[in-house]
Amino acid sequence: MANWQDGSGTLHAGAHRIPLEVAASYRARTRGLLGRDGIDGVMLLTPAASVHTFRMRFAIDVAYLDREFGVLAVVTMAPGRLGLPRPRSRHVLESTAGAMADWGLRAGTTVKVDVPGRLTPR
Repeated sequence: MANWQDGSGTLHAGAHRIPLEVAASYRARTRGLLGRDGIDGVMLLTPAASVHTFRMRFAIDVAYLDREFGVLAVVTMAPGRLGLPRPRSRHVLESTAGAMADWGLRAGTTVKVDVPGRLTPR
């Protein structure tokens, strides 16, 4: 799916409905969660195949997603780390460390992203 725009929406992970921020522009993806003390929900970076946590103030969970929003891997990253690129990854989700386990996100699951004007298949 092309033409993503910065904005907000909802991430559907099983029975969970999670507030979503979309970072699609180069500037928004570069900024990500830098300068924040946390996030209420999850941030979608698109397109993205890797992330880093340099200058981050808190540990995060990172889920690498394929083009159909299938979860390829979930890792927890402490501040000051460089994540390995995932060649099949097209999108990345970031949230506070521990949140993704609470939502049941793990490799092999699929999520749905609902933003105004766009709904991913499930």
